[in-house]
Amino acid sequence: MGQIAIIGGGLAAVTAAESLRTGGYDGAVVLISDEEFAPYNKPPLSKQLLRGEVTTDETALRRTDWYAERSIDLMLGRRVTSLDVDAHRIQLADGTWIPYDTALLATGGRARELNVAGADLEGVHTLRTLDDVAALVPALTPDAPIVVVGAGFIGAEVAASARTLGCRVTLLEVAPVPLSRVLGPEVGQIYTDVHRSKGVDARCGVGLQEIRGDGRGHVTHVVDTDGTVHEAAAVVIGVGLVPNDEVAISSGIEVGNGVIVDEYCRTSAVDVYAAGDITYHPNPLLGRSFRVEQWQSAQHQGRDAARNMLGAQKPFSEIPWFWSDQYDLNLQMAGVPAGIDTRVFRGDVDGLNFSVFYLVGGVLEGVVGVNRVADVRIGRRLIAARATPDTDILGDESADLSELVASAAGV
Repeated sequence: MGQIAIIGGGLAAVTAAESLRTGGYDGAVVLISDEEFAPYNKPPLSKQLLRGEVTTDETALRRTDWYAERSIDLMLGRRVTSLDVDAHRIQLADGTWIPYDTALLATGGRARELNVAGADLEGVHTLRTLDDVAALVPALTPDAPIVVVGAGFIGAEVAASARTLGCRVTLLEVAPVPLSRVLGPEVGQIYTDVHRSKGVDARCGVGLQEIRGDGRGHVTHVVDTDGTVHEAAAVVIGVGLVPNDEVAISSGIEVGNGVIVDEYCRTSAVDVYAAGDITYHPNPLLGRSFRVEQWQSAQHQGRDAARNMLGAQKPFSEIPWFWSDQYDLNLQMAGVPAGIDTRVFRGDVDGLNFSVFYLVGGVLEGVVGVNRVADVRIGRRLIAARATPDTDILGDESADLSELVASAAGV
């Protein structure tokens, strides 16, 4: 009957395993993860789990017996080093070889580290795994000085969680305005102002110069590129994600900002597919290729990769969608806007209930909603339709956006 091997323990991997079974595959399925934990949901790590609002068990993607019930062989704490793509077998770090008929790379990514003095001190953290959360939580006590480096989504969420727990938070961001490349300077500034209003010392245009310790190996201070010294009981580095493409590289599989796949999630190696944060993939709806680090994209690409491994020949094609919760604000974003020439605001910006539509040459490429779920939902449909909406209607709070969807569909 053969065997399908899934390398990775995240959302894309679990969704692929499930889709193989619901798709009728009755051969062996093995899921190999280098973590000791059964696959878990990552979005709560910087939010509910960090704040103690949910337990580790509640982050599990599936209950423990779910895998056995579906005859999915869950191999935890086992690191894959390479694939012999000619012999169709996987090598583990302990020298074990595992045969496969088809393999899926779903190894995700790891937190990017900074090469600065003191980065190896105790109390310097990144946040990507359950172990990372367990290491950081004891430091998040009321009035503890916490320095967060990087005001991207992870850094901003950690800063918000730490502040909610009563910590004294300093947020360092090298860009003049956080998230301006993704959200534009206006929305980036709004979020910066929100953090400051909550008591976060948000410092923009400065980076990390040095981390200092107490002489016994534990962090005590951070020095930024302006020379300012900040007290720190803990430091959290949140400066992005690096795709875990080492297995692909060692196996001779083509990579470039992640593992390169075609519209069917196939890599350059025969019978090897890839899905999730690791993939650099084409998007026919947006007309270009990119790599995205988004929960829904990983879920759906894992599903479609599994279907294609079973012969479906279904292109993976969807408008990326993302969300971030900070304090009482819910930000949602759809699309991957680039080269934006027009931004249209809709709603109450001062009241933090608004959306922004991003257009390039009149074509809607992205939408961001702050506490505006419905606008983002409609925006995704317009982006998929390659709509050229009337900007006056987009910005008119009294106008019905659903009419733009009907117009784009030719109704």
